[in-house]
Amino acid sequence: MTVNADSVWNECLSFIKDNIKPQAYKTWFEPIKPVKLSGEALTIQVPSKFFYEWLEEHYIKLLRVALVRQLGNDAKLIYDVKMENNYSSNRPQIVKIPSSNRDPLKPQKVTVPLESNKRELRNPFVIPGLQKVKIESQLNPNYNFVNFIEGDSNRLARSAGMAVANKPGGTSFNPLLIYGGVGLGKTHLSHAIGVDIKDKYPDKTVLYISSEKFTQQFIDSVKSNTRNDFIHFYQMIDVLIIDDVQFLSGKAGTQDVFFHIFNHLHQNGKQVILTSDKAPVDMQDIEQRLLSRFKWGLSAELQAPDYETRISILQNKLYRDGVEMPEEIVEYIAKNIKSNVRELEGVIISMIAQASFNRREFSLELAKQIVDKFVKNTKKEVSIDYIQKEVSKYFDMDVATLQSKTRKRHIVQARQLAMFFAKRLTKTSLASIGNQIGQRDHATVLHACKTVDNLTETDKQFRKYVDDLTKKLTF
Repeated sequence: MTVNADSVWNECLSFIKDNIKPQAYKTWFEPIKPVKLSGEALTIQVPSKFFYEWLEEHYIKLLRVALVRQLGNDAKLIYDVKMENNYSSNRPQIVKIPSSNRDPLKPQKVTVPLESNKRELRNPFVIPGLQKVKIESQLNPNYNFVNFIEGDSNRLARSAGMAVANKPGGTSFNPLLIYGGVGLGKTHLSHAIGVDIKDKYPDKTVLYISSEKFTQQFIDSVKSNTRNDFIHFYQMIDVLIIDDVQFLSGKAGTQDVFFHIFNHLHQNGKQVILTSDKAPVDMQDIEQRLLSRFKWGLSAELQAPDYETRISILQNKLYRDGVEMPEEIVEYIAKNIKSNVRELEGVIISMIAQASFNRREFSLELAKQIVDKFVKNTKKEVSIDYIQKEVSKYFDMDVATLQSKTRKRHIVQARQLAMFFAKRLTKTSLASIGNQIGQRDHATVLHACKTVDNLTETDKQFRKYVDDLTKKLTF
């Protein structure tokens, strides 16, 4: 057999594949291309400087063993690193490094193109062309720990947040993922951590950004051929806070770039804080390698506040607004608004507005009017997970059985009802509903909805199922 770069590298890959996990092999070795074999020196092409640095830091010993097996003790490895050049066509920068352990500073000096020292880093938050990189933290100082009321529902998340603020990047809570339903304080707490860090460590670079804005910046960087500048900008951040990370779902390119940014920050002791409306295990269409990193640190849940916490939140809100309100009114609001903090504060704002604009005194009657209207006008957030749990409970089975491939009639009907209510009560696409309820396709969901409609008209018992579940899910 002819010995060339392809044959040598394929033999190396066979050895490497047997010695690392499949996901690591797919991520770090499949993209590599053999370029040239010259004596005992094998040249391989890697997609980026970050890729080369990762191989040198984590896999150099494995590469060394694989090459020595093929080329002998004098084997050498040369990286052909693609360095993006914005001013001309992309030209690869070849970095020659012996395939053995050595001082990590030396290869960095060799591989950095001279012009990169002159090129200014672009800041996605400012107009292109400005020379000085100035980063605005985008934190809201009104969202701080002082007005984030502690209770049993949020104690773990708040305590972890304070620990991170005292020592960003220096705790085991990295990343810190804060998750919970709508209006429970995820954004408030993430801002509070950032604000506290800025107070204690003024020199640290803190950045708060929503996942939607992060995605849009990435898209803009691809369009303007400044993807590397985008990545380098985020790699400079000391504390990165990304809100609503679940919106990265289905966005493969953004997930990929965030994966590399996350790795760089984590390895360099920088702090990452994420918020989400669901736990990592419940996130859909997020790459497994990213989900595993979300689980590296601490996932802390924010739950709906209990009665005592709701009272404290209302009293704090009134105190900050300089308003006095009778205790019985505060207690009435706390007893009747249970779902989230945002609704509690909304009722107080409505009370103050009514009293100010219509010259009405605070009274229990006024509180009842506002709470009644507010509760009626507030639709409960219904998720597909919630629908599956309620339908499973109604039919006395677990969710795994509901999602299973079995064709038993009562299980099939339960599954069809779950799909029917998911289409009716959520704005989720048919494909996504099918994916979440047992990995089915959109045609199965469509068939399920038609079947439920037909059985509701022809089967009295089945119509009772639909009526009972409608009451449970829309109460």
